[in-house]
Amino acid sequence: MPLDANVAGLLQMMAAANLPPMSQGTAADARAGLRTLMVDMRDPATVVPVGSVEDTTVAGDIPVRVYRPESDGRVPTVVYLHGGGFVIGDLDTHDGVCRNLVRDVGAVVVSVDYRLAPEHRFPAAVDDSYAALRDVAEHIDAYGGDADRLVVGGDSAGGNLAAVCAQHARRDGLALAAQLLVYPAVDLLGDYASREENAEGYFLTLDDMHWFAQQYLDIADEHDPRAQELATDPQVSPLYGQLEGLAPAVVVTAEYDPLRDEGNRYAEALAAAGVKVEHQQFAGLIHGFYGLEAISPAIVDASGWVNARLRDLLG
Repeated sequence: MPLDANVAGLLQMMAAANLPPMSQGTAADARAGLRTLMVDMRDPATVVPVGSVEDTTVAGDIPVRVYRPESDGRVPTVVYLHGGGFVIGDLDTHDGVCRNLVRDVGAVVVSVDYRLAPEHRFPAAVDDSYAALRDVAEHIDAYGGDADRLVVGGDSAGGNLAAVCAQHARRDGLALAAQLLVYPAVDLLGDYASREENAEGYFLTLDDMHWFAQQYLDIADEHDPRAQELATDPQVSPLYGQLEGLAPAVVVTAEYDPLRDEGNRYAEALAAAGVKVEHQQFAGLIHGFYGLEAISPAIVDASGWVNARLRDLLG
């Protein structure tokens, strides 16, 4: 399917800005760029109202933002891990995503501000994410109050972390009702056709992906001995983990995304392992569409499908 016309317009606007690639700048530059797109350009009129929003900490000192619906009853709890290649992104860039989840799923959403690379390299993000999930589970009455409807979710790098956390939870006997994996990076050093087909021109580039991996894993390139050592570590690439017995999953991929094929493979591998999977590859869309609903009606429809499938899994 052709690229969605509204998305194409956004990409043309970004190309006209002639900004240097992330791989040629600093982490601070890249973070500022994402905030410009996701925070500074956001129309305040489109902010979805929720019952309350609170910035606090969990597991000692991990910053989180807790979004609550208007409901006072027992509701699901979603621990959400933002995307950004383990280097960029924060609570503000994914504020819209979390508000939409509150509205569409009727859940309490706990957005986690895990540590970022290169200041804090692997496994800092994994450690923070899982510590936050465990702490929320242990104090579920302070959140949605329903221990049977706890979810871990995330997009891109956050999808990677959510998948890793789901595997850790299964290992430790921590019951999850679902995992939400939006265009997840599940094979960081893998080789897929979509990485070449969508290497340039669709927001996330292959060079960006290599740069993110270098920052996160402290490697020079894919030939670095450390890269070879980590290539099949399930905490880096959850595709290589044990998948049997994992929580039901919503897995989302996009046609014009370098991560498309590995996300599709993960959905297939989960299903082959007996895990219930709701999977959709969205035609005409790019990496990063979840949270960009103001750009295109097609994104509104896609994001609505994603959140509805999670709501359905939670009953």
